[in-house]
Amino acid sequence: MKVVVYSIQTYEKELLALANGKMHDLTLISNGLNEETKVYATGKDVVVISAQDILEASMLRVLKDMGVGRILTRTLGTGHIDLVEAGKLDIQVANTPYEDQSPKGIAEQTIRNLNLWGAGKCVGTACCCLKVCPVKL
Repeated sequence: MKVVVYSIQTYEKELLALANGKMHDLTLISNGLNEETKVYATGKDVVVISAQDILEASMLRVLKDMGVGRILTRTLGTGHIDLVEAGKLDIQVANTPYEDQSPKGIAEQTIRNLNLWGAGKCVGTACCCLKVCPVKL
């Protein structure tokens, strides 16, 4: 999958690269997702964000127009994402909900979610979509 990761910290780069194992085409951006940096999402399948990246309805529409179909947040919470608008746009959303919230654990969860999506599967308990899904139940 083609993926852009916004708001990446220096210490996260190696952890993501190791977890990824060259499976996905990752573009790592240290800046947050905003009007100036949205261009990096062009042609990407997935946008990976942090809690500092606010995805309101207007930005979600822009990302959808760029071809983005999935949003993955490197957080437990999703309050920074308009999940209702994402649902309307048919954008899948996932988080990193597992117990290991260390930087390494989050990197591994991120790649796990990408692997599942790449295989055409649901991310299970990491799914934050508002649709009713038997996998999440």
